[in-house]
Amino acid sequence: MDSYHLHLVSDATGETVLSMARACLVQFEGINTTQHNWWLVRSQGQAERVIAGIEDNPGIVLCTLVDGAVRSLLEEACRRMRVPFIPVLDPVMGALAGFFGAEVGATPGRQYVLDAEYFARIDAMQYTLAHDDGQLLDDLDDADIVVIGVSRTSKTPTCMYLANRGYKCANYPLVPGVPLPTQLESLRWPLVVGLTKDPKSLSDIRRSRLRFLNHDEDAEYAQFEKVREEVASARKLFSRHGWPVVDVSRRSIEEASASIMQLHAQHAAKRDGVTA
Repeated sequence: MDSYHLHLVSDATGETVLSMARACLVQFEGINTTQHNWWLVRSQGQAERVIAGIEDNPGIVLCTLVDGAVRSLLEEACRRMRVPFIPVLDPVMGALAGFFGAEVGATPGRQYVLDAEYFARIDAMQYTLAHDDGQLLDDLDDADIVVIGVSRTSKTPTCMYLANRGYKCANYPLVPGVPLPTQLESLRWPLVVGLTKDPKSLSDIRRSRLRFLNHDEDAEYAQFEKVREEVASARKLFSRHGWPVVDVSRRSIEEASASIMQLHAQHAAKRDGVTA
């Protein structure tokens, strides 16, 4: 397997350049990269340390630096070392500047300003943590999204991802023999969405969970026929209430969340009397 050094340089948390690198690297098979993360690079002194690191381990440089002086210093050093230097935001920023007819600002970390949107995300995270796994059912109408599903259908991680995007979420686990709470029957404001999963895959996941907990993996909780009955019963419940369903069998948390966000936009438009 070929191995390369990859330097990711950011003047903020590195989230943007890291996500972009991951999205691109998965398209290459047989390639191994040693990743060097350089975050909060905002001064020429910090840039010099990055340059020293690149000299020790030469490799391609991806950056999201907006300060001209810091960026120029790094770019010139890369040119001298003959390593590729790629400012990943430039094509998008250039296109936006041309379209808007406006100049690009140069404020490092500007996307992380403590504005109203930031505090809304914090509020969403706090709400979601407090309403995990069927807790605090009496104020569900304050939620944006309520996720329902049988055990091990990724309800909690999906809700946490959505909360990080600013959605107040609650989730409720469906348990065989336990009736649906009346609070869920009468919801009008939030989007209620059901999560489902292939019974075979779900059975395997539950067996692994029981094995991890040193419990009997042949327990009814993980038996394929019982799991299939649970999934079928849940689907009937979703259908009876007209709740949309997202199948997470072959979807990542991000993909499932993207589908839910689309459903929420449609739900909100319909609820508010707006044509989506």
